Amino acid sequence: MSAFKPQQRHLAIGDRTFHFVSYEAHPPNERRGELGGPAMWYLMVEGRRCPALAYDPVQALEDVDRELELWIQANALAPAAEVSR
Repeated sequence: MSAFKPQQRHLAIGDRTFHFVSYEAHPPNERRGELGGPAMWYLMVEGRRCPALAYDPVQALEDVDRELELWIQANALAPAAEVSR
């Protein structure tokens, strides 16, 4: 039995709230041709998950929130519209 305890983070940026869940690493399954993967933070969107960042259980939550916010700005928000003159 695994001792992994999933964590959740909710970040409010602008008028949106982003929900992240940590998932433990999983080994490869050669019979199914599936690759293994590291422990990760995933962005949850309408019942689906999108990999975001590597999960480190000893990382301070303030640092996790800061990195997740940077990830959101780089990957989940539309770029600011350029002002034409």
